Amino acid sequence: MARDKSIIKKLGIIADKIIALEEHYSNFSDEQLRAKTDEFKQRIQENSESVDDILVDAYAVVREAAWRVLKLKAYRVQLIGGIILNSGDIAEMRTGEGKTLTGLFPAYLNSLTGKGVHIVTVNEYLSQRDSEINGQVYNFLGVTVGLNGRGLSKDQKRQAYAQDVTYTTNSEIGFDYLRDNMVYSFGAKVQRGLNFAIIDEADSVLIDEARTPLIISGGSSNRANMYQAADQFAKTLKQTDDFDIDLETKQVYLNDIGMEKANKFFSVKNLFDVKNTELFHLIMNALKANFTFKEGVEYAAQNNEIVLIDQFTGRIMEGRSYSDGLQQALQAKEGVAIEEETATLATITYQNFYRLYSKLSGMTGTAKTEEEEFIKIYNTRVVVTPTNKPIIRKDEIDLTYATKNAALKSLIIDLKELNELGRPVLIGTTSVESSEQIERYLSKAGLKFEMINAKNHNREAEIVEKAGQRGAITLATNMAGRGTDIKLTEETRQLGGLFVFGVERNEARRIDNQLRGRSGRQGDPGNSRFYISMEDELMVRFTAPKVRQMFLRLGDEAIKSAMFTRAITNAQKKLEGLNFDQRKNVLDYDNVLAQHREAIYSQRDEILKQEDLKLVLSRFQYTTAFELVLKNSELVRGESTINAEMLIAAVDNSFVKPGTFKKSDFAHQDKVKVAKMISDAMMEFYKERIDHVPDEVSKEIERRTILQSLDKFWTRHINLANKLRSGIYLQQYAQNNPLHEYIEEAARLFNKMKIDTAAEVIENLSQVVIREEERNTSPMASRNNRPVIEISEKDIDKILTDINLSKDEFTRENVQKRFEELIKEASDNKNDEATKKLLFQQEVLKGLMNEIDRVRSGAGSQSLNVNLSQKDVEVIFKKFGFKPGDEVDTKKVESKFKKLSAAVDKDANPKELQRLLFEKEVILNVGPQIAKAKKEFVVEDNSGNIKKKIKTSGIDIDDVDDSEQVQSKSKIG
Repeated sequence: MARDKSIIKKLGIIADKIIALEEHYSNFSDEQLRAKTDEFKQRIQENSESVDDILVDAYAVVREAAWRVLKLKAYRVQLIGGIILNSGDIAEMRTGEGKTLTGLFPAYLNSLTGKGVHIVTVNEYLSQRDSEINGQVYNFLGVTVGLNGRGLSKDQKRQAYAQDVTYTTNSEIGFDYLRDNMVYSFGAKVQRGLNFAIIDEADSVLIDEARTPLIISGGSSNRANMYQAADQFAKTLKQTDDFDIDLETKQVYLNDIGMEKANKFFSVKNLFDVKNTELFHLIMNALKANFTFKEGVEYAAQNNEIVLIDQFTGRIMEGRSYSDGLQQALQAKEGVAIEEETATLATITYQNFYRLYSKLSGMTGTAKTEEEEFIKIYNTRVVVTPTNKPIIRKDEIDLTYATKNAALKSLIIDLKELNELGRPVLIGTTSVESSEQIERYLSKAGLKFEMINAKNHNREAEIVEKAGQRGAITLATNMAGRGTDIKLTEETRQLGGLFVFGVERNEARRIDNQLRGRSGRQGDPGNSRFYISMEDELMVRFTAPKVRQMFLRLGDEAIKSAMFTRAITNAQKKLEGLNFDQRKNVLDYDNVLAQHREAIYSQRDEILKQEDLKLVLSRFQYTTAFELVLKNSELVRGESTINAEMLIAAVDNSFVKPGTFKKSDFAHQDKVKVAKMISDAMMEFYKERIDHVPDEVSKEIERRTILQSLDKFWTRHINLANKLRSGIYLQQYAQNNPLHEYIEEAARLFNKMKIDTAAEVIENLSQVVIREEERNTSPMASRNNRPVIEISEKDIDKILTDINLSKDEFTRENVQKRFEELIKEASDNKNDEATKKLLFQQEVLKGLMNEIDRVRSGAGSQSLNVNLSQKDVEVIFKKFGFKPGDEVDTKKVESKFKKLSAAVDKDANPKELQRLLFEKEVILNVGPQIAKAKKEFVVEDNSGNIKKKIKTSGIDIDDVDDSEQVQSKSKIG
């Protein structure tokens, strides 16, 4: 705290400078104040000034704008909070100190860089509310605001993220990141980078939910009967007889009798046999579901489904489910519909996601007790911001009772006294079950009250708003993250303010502090008191049975002891330490997968951005070739030697053209050189297979094939790594460090994943069959209802070779003379077949020469269809500044033709001018037809199964029909 005071003192000097500019900016017109935004942007983006250089001026401008628009003038402490946030730290600001307004300052300042700012809240209600309030100020200053939400389309999300400031929820922004790394086109991404995040309720997001994985899952497998069987078995067991529960860690362990019962129930000899791993996992989940999870505490059964309850706020958590089969175990327990299991396609924890930001900051009412964790994991300090007015709330010593019944009876007596006085009271509980228990006591006492919990949170804002009125009694599951202040009336302020009753202590001190903090905002009077019983979960976990037995002698009397209160606080500290160690342990393991994830996502982006993927394919081909060389090597006199016969059999017709290699080619060659020879041959083989396919189609096929294999093996790697992690603890019995063993084994799996990916990509592309979809009609199939002969360059070359004439000798006179000689020779030899062939070839070349004469005379092409290759067309279009499939603008073509022809010396190079004229005609005649007609190419496997359909001409995501694309859904584990 001493360090905080020195920081606050320094920041206070800056805040005073901001306040000193109040008079200066109050004289500005709205337009002049708005113009400051453009000036600041110029100073940052053009003059290379940092955000810190303009902080004082920028904050002063925002302070004045907020006063004009919202009629709110930021206090000195709010400015200090804003400076803390800009420095990338956590600002601890008490309830009611105006965190919403505080976040406005750093968000505006950092938006000036043009890189985007994300303001993260714990639910969509707060996102929408804050974006609407602060959005008025942003709009006034010319800064754009976006609101991201769960139900938005991709285009709407992209639009939201494109704004200067984006409001979003903590889970949705993480899911968007994962989904962005599953797209098949770079333009399909919605986010534009992770620059600066301001997290509201930072302790809830970064500490309480740090271990929570965001999961994108796909595929399915249904084992409902197995879950039901495991649940039936679990319900036959009795605690202590068949299993033990570790209350401190909430783990369930089968004892010897329980194991024997499991063997009999499932008709297996040994439950711990490796082939029964899945069965053991199902049983353990069933035991956890039945004996450590309670309906109304961790989850609720509603509308034939299991919904999870936020342990810190009591809210229903929409879209969340337990992973690893625990959700299905709970569904079996409660007799609701059992979901299909899905495989994890992509996952990241909140810890690792938020550490991806260039700058991270947050604000909350209680975070100082967790500062060590913020520093070690997020590299952010927690700075306690002083309150605007002194806190005069009285926090009373805890009252400790032997039983829950005694504690609640005492609470009701005290509550009646306060209610008769007219003082508003807030009762905070730790679970829905606890709030429903107190509800029964309140109803029995005839007290009128309002209740907020997971089963009744839709009227939350309305109830909280009235909680400070005379005689109001509000019963709420933990108040963290509610986002609405309890405001007193003048009458209730005179009566002593809000009295907060806490029913049992929470696991973390800061959750208790959050509850206390609902009273005494902005210098208001108030009180807080906790009613504790020895039957509370915290007491059961951390006190000896003898101590609890001694308390029973008290009857309904309470102990009011500062020493006992300190003992409870110490138990909370111990639990906080345990939870921190668990989170740190999870992070150590998750860091390994995070490194792999960053490598894969970086490679994915590279593939999405690259125009030509031949370099990527060549690397894959070399990897595959080297693996084939290793697989087809054998030990000869203790040395690994290539078996040329086996290697040729492995690559022939599968990866290279048959007969490409002979055994002698590999003689006396090292493995690296042989792998290079094979990979070069692979590329030649592949290029020949796609020679007839337009570049845009082949590139799309390559891109999708690579990405789908990469995603497939990455998904497999994630699931393998998770299974490895669940059993790696056994390494400690062999005196090995489990983490070190996990790192080494995960690295081996990751390398194998890369090799498997390369092999599948090359195998698929080497074996794939690409053909153009047959169509009933074609715009190029006929001209004026007359048959048209399609002639390729290869056909012309072959005819010239047959008649022994070079391209340089290709003139009307030479062609006519040569055919006369050859036809006479064939007639003399009475070779009718040769004569027919020569006459046909003569007509072909005659038609070609007539077409060339027409083009030269400017008449254009009306009768002969000259078939240019795809590459020829692309080259011609590129020369004139177009792509095949673009709309052809005649004026642009004519303008480009004039520029190109002006650069040609007509006398010295008349052929070049003729070529340009021909190319212009190609674009004007062929261009519109290409733009109208999208060819469709079908990609098949060896068995003839259609895998993809791809249309040419400006391929977008809708032009690809892909049966291999996995359907996915998102959930929070």
